[in-house]
Amino acid sequence: MEAFNLKSKSKINKNYYGYIFTLPFIVIFLVFNLYPLIYTFYLSLTDMTLMNSSYHFVGLANFKQLFSDNYFLKSVINTWKIWLINFIPQLTIAMLLAIWFVNNRLKIKFIGLWRTIYYLPNILMPVAVAALFYNFFSLYGPVNQIAVRTGILKEAFDFFRSTTWTQLIVAFIQWWMWYGVTIILLMAGLSSISPSYYESALVDGANSWQMFTKITLPLLKPVLIYVLVTSLSGGMQMFDIPYLLTDGTGSPDGAIRTMSVLMYMKFSSGDGYIGAAASVGVMIFLITAIAAFIIINLLKERE
Repeated sequence: MEAFNLKSKSKINKNYYGYIFTLPFIVIFLVFNLYPLIYTFYLSLTDMTLMNSSYHFVGLANFKQLFSDNYFLKSVINTWKIWLINFIPQLTIAMLLAIWFVNNRLKIKFIGLWRTIYYLPNILMPVAVAALFYNFFSLYGPVNQIAVRTGILKEAFDFFRSTTWTQLIVAFIQWWMWYGVTIILLMAGLSSISPSYYESALVDGANSWQMFTKITLPLLKPVLIYVLVTSLSGGMQMFDIPYLLTDGTGSPDGAIRTMSVLMYMKFSSGDGYIGAAASVGVMIFLITAIAAFIIINLLKERE
């Protein structure tokens, strides 16, 4: 009887190990993720400022002001535009390279080296990347020098006075920094697909496009959902490159003023409008959550 009690107690004690090991994550999540999220929702309903100790509950006044603010509406359009210009070629090129790398018939050598090279831009500091590309495309930078000397341009072109070119440069930087991560994720997903599916399709006379659309894409859906949602989340919070590339306000003419840049501008202007900035943060969260919900429902498996 005593032996039975000892065994049951040891089993009960072992059951607590899982809670002990997950406790640090739960505490960190509650303190650094959930609490700031809830507190941001609360701040968005107030007129709190950085330089005043007193504040009032104003309800949805901050949100009403946002939707009547052309700067906010333009920042939403800018954010989506830059993300789409960046993500569509990012996913397309990453998918093409991932298929090449996992294709046994091509027998590409030094795959590990290529993956490392493609991933390297992701570990660079955004400050360094912004400074690098600003100098590349400045009025007397290498891009203008090469274009003028080769006859592509008659005279130097100020890229950062053009709204279109500035948006394209930011989109290119985002693509260049993140497509390596997408390649690695897609390669992991492609490697998990059994070759027997493709062998059966070849026997049935399927061509490469049919195998890609009928086998690869359906079986790659979980990875594609992850890539889309994480890229969407990062794209909606795009801040460092648009903020650092020009004057910190999204110039020229607010072309690269994303929602996150606008949020920082509201926080850092005047007395520091914390409530107004928090309302922008809440809108970023809601837009991201709704778009992610739509993506997941469109791509999820159906019986």
